[in-house]
Parts: sequence; structure tokens; C-alpha cells
Amino acid sequence: MMRKLSLNKYRKLILIVFLILINHIPTMACEACNQNQPKILRGITHGNGPQSNWDYFVVIIMVLVTLYSLYAAVKCFVKPSEKKYSHIKNTILNQQ
Repeated sequence: MMRKLSLNKYRKLILIVFLILINHIPTMACEACNQNQPKILRGITHGNGPQSNWDYFVVIIMVLVTLYSLYAAVKCFVKPSEKKYSHIKNTILNQQ
């Protein structure tokens, strides 16, 4: 009979797998791709690399939008602005 894993064990397992994958990212690019990349991207990506400076600009804008979205989401989870006791979130947070 298989034992059920608790939610905390799943979280730990997902975190470990994520960290292992992140640890191996620099070793994923092949030698042919490393020669075609600028110094800042060597060992990380495959392909020809950026074709112009606009490519860097677009990527930087996307990273900034993503980081702001992450910040806003965490901020809403940590310190929500709804403080009324009758708000729907309190039915979940204050379960007995």
C-alpha cells in the first residue's frame, strides 16, 4: 500500500527538483552555440544569439514586467488591502 505524501513533502520535493535544474542551466548550451553567443550569454542559451541591441531591450523590459508582476502578487498575498471581516478571503483564512 502506498503512503500518501503530505503537502510539505511535495513542496520540498518540488523545491529540490527546481534547484537541481537551476544548478545545471549553465551546462546546457553546446560548444557550437557557445561560440556564436556574446560573452554575457555563453553557456546559457542555444542558437545564434541576439541579432541587434533591440533584442536586449525587449528582454530587459520583459524581465522588469515579470519582476513587477511577481512583486505585486507577493505583496497582495502578504498584505492584502481588504480588511473587512465579511470579505470572502476570511471564510478561507478563518476556518475552524
